[in-house]
Amino acid sequence: MATQKPILSEIAAVDLGSNSFRLQLARVVDGQLIFHDSLREPVRLGAGLGKDKRLDADAQRRAIDCLKRFGERLRGLPPQAVRAVATNTFRVAKNSAELLAEAEAALGFPIEIIAGREEARMIFVGVSHSLPAATHKRLVIDIGGGSTEFIIGQGLEPIEMESLYMGCVSYSLRFFPDGKITEDSLVKAQLAAASEIQNIRKNFSTLSWHEAVGSSGTARSLGEIMRLQGVTDGAITHAGLLHLRDLLLKGKDSKKLQLQGLSPDRAAVLPGGLCIMLAAFEALNIDHMTTASSALREGVLYELLGRMHHQDTREETVNSFMRRYHVDQDQVTRVQKLALALLDQVDDNLSMNKETAEHYLIWAVKLHEIGISIAHSGYHKHSAYIVENADMPGFSKMEQLTLGLLVRAQRRSLTKITLPPLDDDRCLLIMVLRLAILFHRNRLDDSHPALELMRDNTGFSLALESGWLKDNPLTEAELSNEVAYWKDVSIPLLISE
Repeated sequence: MATQKPILSEIAAVDLGSNSFRLQLARVVDGQLIFHDSLREPVRLGAGLGKDKRLDADAQRRAIDCLKRFGERLRGLPPQAVRAVATNTFRVAKNSAELLAEAEAALGFPIEIIAGREEARMIFVGVSHSLPAATHKRLVIDIGGGSTEFIIGQGLEPIEMESLYMGCVSYSLRFFPDGKITEDSLVKAQLAAASEIQNIRKNFSTLSWHEAVGSSGTARSLGEIMRLQGVTDGAITHAGLLHLRDLLLKGKDSKKLQLQGLSPDRAAVLPGGLCIMLAAFEALNIDHMTTASSALREGVLYELLGRMHHQDTREETVNSFMRRYHVDQDQVTRVQKLALALLDQVDDNLSMNKETAEHYLIWAVKLHEIGISIAHSGYHKHSAYIVENADMPGFSKMEQLTLGLLVRAQRRSLTKITLPPLDDDRCLLIMVLRLAILFHRNRLDDSHPALELMRDNTGFSLALESGWLKDNPLTEAELSNEVAYWKDVSIPLLISE
């Protein structure tokens, strides 16, 4: 069983966007969130992404310096109270892994790189909590620095989600590289955005929703400029977008734009954001759009709140996969019980939080046989492919990769995977999972003996009750194979009675 979660009075979300890094803190009062502090810095990480898809040194330094400041504000909060997510630039940068290690050290907390559709899902969660309850469907458009998310949902539940590789930073750099604004550059930027949106147009037409909402900095800036220009009451309209387009064209240079409500750091990326929004309005027949004050970081906080109250989206996702792939629930129960019992014997060796280790182990047990629905031969590979590549709401890409590793390594040879070193928690979880599955191969409830698992700095040892192997020759043979598999990767597994 998972250990009881501590009661948290303050939680925080960190959003590492392609344009801005944001920190949002909230107090938890009577199961509700009260937002009480926030920080934002225009890091413009996406601007440091070169043609070779590598982040330059200046952009990396801006990111690290910002995260050090965020880290000071977060100092003293427990690990489970903070969730940091990184979006498009981290997804596409070839050297993001190098930056990630330094970024985590600067922040003092783990950072998760999330997929585009997962970003879209959490944006909708954040936006929906800030809007009045409604029974109709809403379209939410979030123009970020490197990607734009489109979501249709109802209540708090997203129904249709897409993430397109276009954003206010990337488009401003691509079509307005020196800040110069011309009719030709505006036309080219809007046409490029329209071409991207065309691929999703069918599923996001006005027949599918009744209210359009814009979230994040681009939408809020557009709405505020329109309000101060006297064009609208703060909403975004097609006529208002065309009016702003004319103002940009007259301004000629984003560095010299003088518009009420437009901050200097936003001015540099306004042309790209405006063209994306115009393309969305025209492709999806939007006439009127309200703006929301919340977005991804609020969605992250509500996810954290849900986990505190045992409403973890990841659990719902795993259970949904079990139903979809017709998993044998009785076998899951057997394997899970033994796996958790073995983990209890070696939990003093864990580096990660034990609850996190339990989660990974339970999820891996529940999903390890989903590949059987594709083919029994090599089903562990099919299971791992699904886990690593499917849209799994609630999971970061790194969580999916870790889970995929456990599922892929559940049986047979270990030489064909990149096995973590002996002192890595993932190696321990792989051993626990493999043994739990091995001892329940006959799919009977009372088939395994008393077991004692140990790990030291030389390898693993497993002690069984005396005489049991003599009466169970098939399992004895399987354990002999298991010893050989681990020997092939230079990790000893000693079996004794």
